[in-house]
Amino acid sequence: MHPVSIMETLSPWEPGFLSLFVFGLMVGALIFLLLFLSYWLGEKKNTPEKRMPYECGIIPSGAAQFSHPVPFYLVAVFFLIFDVESAFLFAWAVAFKELGWAGWFQICFFILLLLVGLWYIWKKQGLDWIHSFGKLRNPQK
Repeated sequence: MHPVSIMETLSPWEPGFLSLFVFGLMVGALIFLLLFLSYWLGEKKNTPEKRMPYECGIIPSGAAQFSHPVPFYLVAVFFLIFDVESAFLFAWAVAFKELGWAGWFQICFFILLLLVGLWYIWKKQGLDWIHSFGKLRNPQK
């Protein structure tokens, strides 16, 4: 390893910040150009059929309400979030010897972040089903 000078960082021939910045500007300009052209050249017809909600080709009928209470969805989202933890822990366990103490401290930090997230959800009563169902039944409380 050798020290990197500021000229090497800004050189167009070396991968660095300048090339990343120029690439980001070019991507942003292209996105802006394409959005502007689609707005400017696109057809603007406002018909009742266009304003109707799209339901996979089926004309919507009835009220748009949840078929299940919201706490079911909350538990599903929490499960997905905390289930990803098992994938990371399994990958860490497979590479335990190669990672050494640095890997051990990193996985401890990861578990600590998950525990802080769980504590936050618990504090906001996201896992309290009775509390959530009570709010759904009696919105005045």
